[in-house]
Order: sequence, then C-alpha cells, then structure tokens
Amino acid sequence: MATAAALVATSLLATLLLLLAGGASAATLALYNKCGETVWPGIQPGAGKEILARGGFQLAPNRATSIRLPTGWSGRVWGRQGCSFDAAGRGKCATGDCGGALYCNGAGGTPPATLAEITLAGTPTALDFYDVSLVDGYNVAIAMAPYHGSGANCRAAGCVSDLNSVCPAGLAVRGGNKVVGCRSACAAYGNAEYCCTGQFGGPQQCKPTNYSRLFKRACPKAYSYAYDDPTSILTCSSGTSYVVTFCPHRR
Repeated sequence: MATAAALVATSLLATLLLLLAGGASAATLALYNKCGETVWPGIQPGAGKEILARGGFQLAPNRATSIRLPTGWSGRVWGRQGCSFDAAGRGKCATGDCGGALYCNGAGGTPPATLAEITLAGTPTALDFYDVSLVDGYNVAIAMAPYHGSGANCRAAGCVSDLNSVCPAGLAVRGGNKVVGCRSACAAYGNAEYCCTGQFGGPQQCKPTNYSRLFKRACPKAYSYAYDDPTSILTCSSGTSYVVTFCPHRR
C-alpha cells in the first residue's frame, strides 16, 4: 500500500507535468517546493527583460506553480527562507531577502542565495543556456531539470547537497543556533583571488581555490566560482521547459 508521503509526491509530480503541458506552445518554468517549510521564490530578470510574477511570492510546502516564459527571457530564481511579511507585503527574510519586500519587483536577493539562472533562446534554432550557481553563496538545495528538451548537454543541474552542514566557519551565516547560509569566499573576504577581479579578472588568471573546491565537491553540478563554465553551464533546444525544485532530496 502506498504511503501518504508517496501519494503526495505522486500527486505533485502529476501537477508539475500538467503545469508544464499547459505551456507546451511556449517555455514554462515550474517551481516546486519540496522543503518542509515555506519558501518564498524570488525572480530577477536580466537587463531589459520582463518582471515575472511581480518578482516574488510565497510557495507553501509540497506545492507547485508555473510561469510562462517569454521568448528570449533571461533571469535568475532563488529561494528565500525564514520570511515574515505584513499585509502590505513588507518584512524580511533570514536568507535571500530582496529589500524587505514580498514582491521583489526586479530586485535581486541578498547573498548568500543559491541561484538558478537561465537565458532562453531568442530564435527557434538557438539554444537555451542555464545553470545553478553558488557564486552568490548557498542557502537552500536546488535542482533544475529540463522538460521536453533535447541536446547533448541538456540535463539536470543543481546543488542538491546540504552545503550548510559542511560550510567553513568563516563563511557560515547563522540564524539562532544553526547555519542558515554559506557565503562565497568573495563575499566573506573580498580578496581579488576569490572574486576574480583585478589581476585575477579572467579565466586564465582566476583558478579554483580551496573554498570553491569544497563547493564543487559538495555540488558537482553547480557553478562553484565565476569561471567554472566548462563543468557547470548547460544547454537545451529552444522551447524547453524547466522545473526548479527546492529541497529536491527531501522525502
């Protein structure tokens, strides 16, 4: 006999497939909160691109929603945690806060925040580019999977490990008695070597560090530092839809 948890998971999978199928004529982004607590997704468009879903909203545990993606859209998605907002949508989040607002309206999230990034193809023959990035640090596990896409490099990206559990003390952000986020070495120390700036401002000059290697070991399918392109950026055919799952390994 199926357990209640299995039935919920099956129901959510069916919902996600329906949401994506509904966007069969255009690319769709489905967001699924598999965490045990509420997540407030934030969405920041690239320069000159449309703000989607007012830039942020609340997503309860074991719930999913979808957003139609305009052709050629680019932007990033992240999960805010530990948020509290009043009736006017003002408040704050423990991680990923976007200026104390429920609706980010184009603003980005305060690091540390795990990012799902995407640049959609502008023409039918071009490719989508996407990745999950730890360049702004980590707060919640994210998986990003293509749906009905094709290509040799069209596969799942993500940081599905609990990076907070192995975060070095100098990078850790604490909330109460636990680590709620793990900053990048650049954010924590500001060194040019960690930030890939100044004399380290290029792929030949900026190499992996002990901190980025730790991130890469924990999350081999995610960007660990600014020039981690060869193992982290993925591509799919134009018109592919995507599922971003928060806490993907939670049962």
